[in-house]
Amino acid sequence: MIDFHSHFYPKAYMEELSKPGGYARVEKDKQGRLLIHYEGDYNVVVGPHIDIADRLADMDKHGVETHVLTLTTPSVERENPKKGLKLARLANDSFSDICEKHPGRFVALAALPLQDPTAAADELERSVRDLGLKGGTLMSNVAGKPLDLNLQPVYDRAVKLDVPLFIHPTSPINTKYLEDYRLVPIMGFGHDTSLSVLRMVFSGLFEKMPRLKIVASHLGGIYPYLRGRINTGYNAYPECQTNISKPPTEYLKRIWVDSLIYDADVFRSTLAFLGPEKIVLRSDHPHQIGDIAEAHKRIKGLKLDAKAEDAILTGNASKLLKL
Repeated sequence: MIDFHSHFYPKAYMEELSKPGGYARVEKDKQGRLLIHYEGDYNVVVGPHIDIADRLADMDKHGVETHVLTLTTPSVERENPKKGLKLARLANDSFSDICEKHPGRFVALAALPLQDPTAAADELERSVRDLGLKGGTLMSNVAGKPLDLNLQPVYDRAVKLDVPLFIHPTSPINTKYLEDYRLVPIMGFGHDTSLSVLRMVFSGLFEKMPRLKIVASHLGGIYPYLRGRINTGYNAYPECQTNISKPPTEYLKRIWVDSLIYDADVFRSTLAFLGPEKIVLRSDHPHQIGDIAEAHKRIKGLKLDAKAEDAILTGNASKLLKL
């Protein structure tokens, strides 16, 4: 099994992130837990976030052969450009070292300093060509700006390199009233991912760039369940037809999504929409609502045919990442 969506904080990244004056705040709470605070939310850092031995133990316990390592929130794109690039390079160099020391067990997607699109494109190329990383991570907005704005250099470079870009949510563009009850990760993440994806569609990005490979986290967020309304809006509103020549679902079907949604009925709906060839396995390990113990069991419990099950658990990720 290849788990496409898991997270790791390299030591060098954590040390730089912990310095005062940046976007994030690293501290211990009264219970002694290590926390990373950022706008609207926080992460509880546990062993497999920072310790490869702990990570490997969890993988072996649950039968996961390969983890795709990525940064998670707070990532790098909300820091000043100089610090953002430094954090990205520290993380990507560390990811490369881990992958080299544990061949077959880990591959990684590059952290990108998206606040400087040219620097982000260059860092993606360095990470792929020099470090052996397999693609890059896009956070769902860049300090409040959605992903259809200003990131053309990154998309051009990803197509040139023929590598995927993985959209992972971050603090939504508007967090008002989401900070209570942990609604940022519960609802805000899915909304923010879908907002950027739909803007990418309606702006014409996928029409202009048919070879761009995008993977959207959390089973795409919310857009798969709005697909009827999205097409109806396209047919009704002239504004929606300005930059695209086909119904928006034709472009949405080009996007890969990861599998973790915790609900079999919801998963089946998206499976019917996209087909098994556009879904990759994901656990979100080791976050508080990660699911390494059950992620693959949820897929097996659907009783899909062997070809579809293998595509989701292994084949799709293997093709995307050229493993």
